[in-house]
Amino acid sequence: MGRYVIRRLLQMVPVFIGTTLLIFVMVYALGDPVAAMFGDRAPDPATAAQLRHQLYLDHPLWQQYLHYMGHIFTGDFGKSADQQPVTHLMGTAFPVTLRLTVVAFAIEAIVGVALGLLAGLRRGRFADTGVLAFTLLVVSIPTFVTGYLLQFFLGVKWHVTEPAVGEGAPFKDLILPGVVLAAVSLAYVARLTRTSVAENSRADYLRTAVAKGLPKRRVITVHLLRNSLIPVVTFLGTDIGGLMAGAVVTERIFNIHGVGYQLYQGILRNNPPTVVGFVTILVLIFLAANLLVDLLYAVLDPRIRYA
Repeated sequence: MGRYVIRRLLQMVPVFIGTTLLIFVMVYALGDPVAAMFGDRAPDPATAAQLRHQLYLDHPLWQQYLHYMGHIFTGDFGKSADQQPVTHLMGTAFPVTLRLTVVAFAIEAIVGVALGLLAGLRRGRFADTGVLAFTLLVVSIPTFVTGYLLQFFLGVKWHVTEPAVGEGAPFKDLILPGVVLAAVSLAYVARLTRTSVAENSRADYLRTAVAKGLPKRRVITVHLLRNSLIPVVTFLGTDIGGLMAGAVVTERIFNIHGVGYQLYQGILRNNPPTVVGFVTILVLIFLAANLLVDLLYAVLDPRIRYA
């Protein structure tokens, strides 16, 4: 196991370098950070040259990337358009989005697996048809439509919850945004679980467990569900980074000042340090989640061993 983890960590290095290089080139090659600082006004040539020198923009792009990567390991991600350190923005944005992601992930995993298990155990019946129809409806509706509809009816018209997230984004105010963020992923989890459960319910090992006289609850939870969760865990692990990156729309709807909000502001103001810095952290989170998923395979299926 230890050698496998080390090997995977080494494999993550070129993936991290390649991903951050691609993002860096796309952001810095397509915009002019100095011009963005002045908005519609044309900067003085001498002032612009001085700023370019301070920001290391007067060097070739590959040298800018090496300079940026060198500063990352010291905790310096540069400054935003309003001259705030990007690390300060990260310190305020990531905890908010992390709480939103935890809420959305819990809803997605618990409700999605429960619906998929129900549909898989009753495939071809009314419950199965209802779950498939519900998930198809959820997938068909764009996130921003779901968000605005739930915000209007539950928050504005019926006063079931707050229409906007309060200061500090407490967990109780993140339930509705979490539902909106998790909706599409929940549908995929339910369908994936349903397919896996329906397939494994015909396996020989399950018939053997039933023939031994094991309780139905134990057969379903220990044998059927545990083996059926392997493809689901794969999706859930890769979806962690997707939830954090995909919170742009949800955070805009509910006025949440998290990672999505800061990325939107960085793109809107043509502020490369903010965009590249936040995406770099998201890449690290995505890589860590994939490693965790691979390690969870051995927990779900004892037959899986890592050398």
